[in-house]
Amino acid sequence: MAKEKNIKTQELIGEILTARQVDRLGEGFHADVVDHDPAPGAPAGVEGIKAFWGEFFTAFPDVDLAVETLVADDEHVTAVFTVSGTHTGPFQGHEPTGRSFTVRGIQVGRFDDDGMLVERWGATDEAGLQQQLGLA
Repeated sequence: MAKEKNIKTQELIGEILTARQVDRLGEGFHADVVDHDPAPGAPAGVEGIKAFWGEFFTAFPDVDLAVETLVADDEHVTAVFTVSGTHTGPFQGHEPTGRSFTVRGIQVGRFDDDGMLVERWGATDEAGLQQQLGLA
């Protein structure tokens, strides 16, 4: 049962991101979520997650996030995804380049008994993103 609950929460997070409703991320992420791979300068907890996605959607308003594989057990959900977009707003100190990117990433989330994401690890091809945007 926990596995299905965790998958539902992961899917809800995906729906929230697809709808660009960053303020709703607390519906899936615990307020004190531990992010082992936060964005530079991000605050702790869900506020850091919100800050990252808010900046990301401003920088790449046409972003598309497609989950390729989802694997789950009673405590974790792992998602492999492809993300793409066009750089039309400032991002992590870089002015817009107008260039597009497509990279892959992975996220592992640990969920509590209530089905809230309480801990996350993630990696996205940042070097590929920077190269495609002409920043590297």
